[in-house]
Amino acid sequence: MSYEFDAVITKVNGKNASYITPPFDIQVVFGSKRVKVKATFDGIPYRGSIVIMGGITMLGITQDIRDQLNKSYGDTIHVTLEKDEEERMVELSEDVLNKLNSNIKAKAFFDSLSYSHKRQYILWIESSKKEETRHTRIEKMIQMLEEKKRFS
Repeated sequence: MSYEFDAVITKVNGKNASYITPPFDIQVVFGSKRVKVKATFDGIPYRGSIVIMGGITMLGITQDIRDQLNKSYGDTIHVTLEKDEEERMVELSEDVLNKLNSNIKAKAFFDSLSYSHKRQYILWIESSKKEETRHTRIEKMIQMLEEKKRFS
């Protein structure tokens, strides 16, 4: 089932982060306090989770999506969403995959991470503007994974 509504972009206090609140009770609609969803914000696709935190139901909107929409806190956007029941997989580039496959300890910890934590590592690497920075970040990722650290 798909849901459509307009929502206001709300700022997370003290952070450069934002969310929207769906106009329905997710526990009634989906039977849970945390639901993986596929959404669009003014047509831009997003995969994430609706959660209840501190009594507030929220679906996060990334800075990148806000930039693409040229919208900010207080602006209204059109939202579509549906429950996401597809398996979430992070695409690994050949250089990252080769480094992971050459380090059993790092790969084992990476494989144990949730989709979101894997995705944070890969987005960090893929956001490199220089090849040298990319290489340095891959090395740092391997070191952090060996130490069983999640990306933060």
